[in-house]
Amino acid sequence: MRLYGGSNDLTGEIPDSLGRLKKLELLAFGENRLTGFVPPTIFNLSYINTFDLAANQLEGTLPSYLATTLPNLQIFSVGINLFSGTIPDSLSNATNLVYLHVGYNRFSGKVPSLVKLNKLGVLALSGNLLGKGESDDLSFISSLVNATSLQSLGLDDNNFGGQLPVSFWNLSTTLSRLFLTRNQITGTIPSEIGNFVNLQDLRVNDNRFRGMIPYSIGNLRNLQFLDFSHNRFSSNIPSSIGNLSLLLYMYLSENSLSSGMPSSLGDCQNLLELNLSQNSLTGLVPREVSSIPSLRTVDLSQNQLNGTLPVEIGSLKNLEYFNVSGNNFVGEIPSTLGGCVRLEFLDMEGNSLQGNIPSSFSTLRGLQVLDLSSNKLDGQVPSFLGEFNLLALNLSFNDFEGALPEDGIFKNASLISVSGNPKLCGGIPELKLSKCSLKQHKKSSLSLNLKIVISTFGVILGISMTLGVLIFCFLKRGKKEPPSNPFGGSLLNVSYQSLLQATGGFSRDSLLGVGSYGSVYKGTLEEKLVAVKVLNLSQRGALKSFMAECEALRNIRHRNLVKVLTACSGVDLNGNDFKALVYEFMPNGSLYDWLHPQLDEDLTRGEIRYLNLVQRLNIAIDIACAVEYLHLRSGTPIVHCDLKPSNVLLDDEFVGRVGDFGLARFLSKATDSFSKHQTSSSLVRGTIGYTAPEYGTGSEPSTLGDVYSFGILLLEMFTGKRPTGALFKDGFGLHSFVQNSLPDRVSYIVDPKLLHERETGTEPTTNGLQHYSSISIGNHKYEKCLVKVLSVGVACSANSAKERMNIAEVVNELKSSRDALLRNANHGDEMDCL
Repeated sequence: MRLYGGSNDLTGEIPDSLGRLKKLELLAFGENRLTGFVPPTIFNLSYINTFDLAANQLEGTLPSYLATTLPNLQIFSVGINLFSGTIPDSLSNATNLVYLHVGYNRFSGKVPSLVKLNKLGVLALSGNLLGKGESDDLSFISSLVNATSLQSLGLDDNNFGGQLPVSFWNLSTTLSRLFLTRNQITGTIPSEIGNFVNLQDLRVNDNRFRGMIPYSIGNLRNLQFLDFSHNRFSSNIPSSIGNLSLLLYMYLSENSLSSGMPSSLGDCQNLLELNLSQNSLTGLVPREVSSIPSLRTVDLSQNQLNGTLPVEIGSLKNLEYFNVSGNNFVGEIPSTLGGCVRLEFLDMEGNSLQGNIPSSFSTLRGLQVLDLSSNKLDGQVPSFLGEFNLLALNLSFNDFEGALPEDGIFKNASLISVSGNPKLCGGIPELKLSKCSLKQHKKSSLSLNLKIVISTFGVILGISMTLGVLIFCFLKRGKKEPPSNPFGGSLLNVSYQSLLQATGGFSRDSLLGVGSYGSVYKGTLEEKLVAVKVLNLSQRGALKSFMAECEALRNIRHRNLVKVLTACSGVDLNGNDFKALVYEFMPNGSLYDWLHPQLDEDLTRGEIRYLNLVQRLNIAIDIACAVEYLHLRSGTPIVHCDLKPSNVLLDDEFVGRVGDFGLARFLSKATDSFSKHQTSSSLVRGTIGYTAPEYGTGSEPSTLGDVYSFGILLLEMFTGKRPTGALFKDGFGLHSFVQNSLPDRVSYIVDPKLLHERETGTEPTTNGLQHYSSISIGNHKYEKCLVKVLSVGVACSANSAKERMNIAEVVNELKSSRDALLRNANHGDEMDCL
C-alpha cells in the first residue's frame, strides 16, 4: 500500500488513524503545510520503506526506537521542518537506508555513529544545531568509511568545530557533492582531497581553514562548483586549477591568497563566475582570462593587482558583472570594453586609471551601475550616459571638466555622485556645481556640432537608400511571388515526414506534455533538439489558435520570447490535415515545474527543483521584459492573453522565455490599453485564476489584462501558492491574501523555501545538498526586497484596470529591486532594498 499526497498545499495535523494502515509501504506527504506532531503510531508501521514528510511545519522529536520499529526503511526524509532534540542512536540499525535527510530542523547535540549504514548514498544533516564547536564534533565521520556508495554529504550550517578527522579522506571516492559551509571547522585541506575524483560540487566556504590550497585540487576534473571563500587560505592559487575544465563557478574570495593570478585560469573554458575579491593578489591580470568566452561575472576587487587592464577583455561578450575596484591599475580604460555589450554592473573605483571615458561605452546600453570614482580620469562627462537606464552613477574624485549633462540620470541628484571634480560645471541645481562660463559651453558644444554633422550625413544616406529600395520594389512589382507560408516567408516549412522521424513517430517517450489545443513532443531536427507542438485540429478553436500564433510570431523577435524555428502545414499519413509549430527546445522545462515540483520526479532527478530569490527575480524581469516588448516595442501592440507559469519556459541558463501565443490578439491604438466596449464574439478565454476580471464581463483584450495576469504570476512565484488553491474562495484570492499581509507579515505568506534561504543563505533540496548563492543577504534587506516585489504584484493585479501599473514601470521596479539586493550584498543589513 502506498500513500502519496505531496505538494498539495495540505494543512492541519497528521491523523492518528494513519497508524492503522499496517501494510503501508510508502508514506509521502512532503511539501505541504502540515503542523503539529507526528502520531507515534506512524513510527510503528513496520512495512514502510519510504518515509517522506519533508518541507512541512512539523515539530517534536524523533523516537529513540525509530529504526527498531521501521526495519525496512530505505528513504527517511523529514528535512525542512521544526523537529528538535537529538538524532536517535538507533538510526544505525536501519541497515537498508540509502537516503537520510534530516536537514533544516533544530536537531542538536552529537551525531551518532552510523557505522551500519553501508548502503547510504545521501546524508543530509545541513541547517541544524549539531555540534558544539568542539574538537570531537566530527568523530562520527569514521563510521561512514564503509558507506562505499556515498555520493552526497551535507554537513553545512551547523556548529561543527575541530579539524576534519584523518578518516574523512578515506570516504568513498564516489562522493560527488560535499558541503561543509558555515561551520567552525579548522585545520588544512590535505593533498588527499585529490582522491575524490568524482566530486562535482565542493563548498567549504565560511569556515576557519588555513594553509595552502593543495595542488592536488587539479585532480578533480569533474568539478563544476568550487567555493573556498571566507576562510584563511594563504599562499598562491595553484596553477593546477587550470585542469578543472568543467568548472562553472569559482569562489576564492575573502582569504589571504597572494602572488599573481595563474595564467592557467584561461584553461577553465566553461567558467561562468570568477570571484577572487578581497585577497592580496598582485601582478597583472593574465590575458588568458579574457579568452574564457562564457564568463558572466568577474570580481577581482580589493586586491593589489597592478598594470593596465588587458585590451582582450573586450572579447568577453557574455560579461554582465565586472568589478576591479580597490586595486592599483593604471593607464587608460580599454576602449575594447565597449564590446562587452551585456554589461550591467561595472565598478573600477579606487585605482589610478587615466584618460577619458571611452566613446565605445556608448554601446553599453544595458549598464545599470557604473562606478569610476577615485581615479585620475579627465575630459568631459559623455552625454550618452544620460541615455542609459542607469540606477547608480559615481564619477566622484576624478578630474572631469566642462558642462555636466542634464538628461536622464543626471536629472536625479540622489542617483549620481560627481563631487571632487572641481573643473565640472553646470548640471542640475541640487548638485551645487559652479555655473559654466561661455568658454566652457563652447567647448562642450564642439562635440555636439560633430554629432549634428554625422547625423545629417546619416539622414541623407538613409533617404538615398530608401529611394533605391523603392525603385527596386517598383521594378519587381510585376513579378509574381510564391505563396507565403504562415510566417510570411520568414521561415521555411518543414515536412510532416521530417517531424515524424524527428519525434520517433510522435512516440509516448517523446511526449513532453498535453495542452489546450494539442501535444508537445521532444525531437531532433537537423541534429538540434526541438519542441514540436502538434495541433489537435478536432479541438474547437485549435486552428484559430494555430493561425493566431503564426501571425503573432511571424515578425517578433526578443531574447525573452520562445523562438519558433519553423512550421508544418500539410497532411499526415492518413490524409488528415496536420499543423505543427517547431520551437527551440527549453531543457529546464516550464516555470510551473520549478514552482510546484513533484517529489517523486525530484527523487528520480536526485535533487528538488528549486529557484532562489535572485533566480526568481531574474525570471520575473525576463517575463516583464517580454511583455513590455509585446505591448510597446513590437510595432502593433500584441496582447498575450494567457500569461501563466506553464507558458513560461526556462532555457539552460534559467532565462525566462514566454511562449504559447495561441490566444494572442493584435490591438489597434484605440484599444491598446483598456476598453470598456463589450463584445460577445471576442471573449477572452485565458486560464482561470490568471484572467483579468474585466474579461468576464466581455471587455476587449487589453495590455492591462496582461498586466493583471503578470501580477498574479508574480505573486505565485514568490508565495509558492497557485491562484486556484483551496485557500482561495468566496471572493478571497491570491491578490487579497498578499495585500492583507503586506508589509509586516511578509514572512507568513512567502514561499517557505525562500525563508530557509533567507535564514541560512542556502537553497533546500530533497537530497539535502544545498546550493549556495554567491552573495550574502541580510535578513532585513531580504524581507524589504520581498515586500517591494510582492507590492508590484499587488499593484499589477488590482481589480480596476486603471489602477494597474504600466508594464514599463514594472520592469524598472523589478530591476531596481534586484540590483539593490545585489549591490553591496556581502555587507548584510547595511543597505536596504530600494
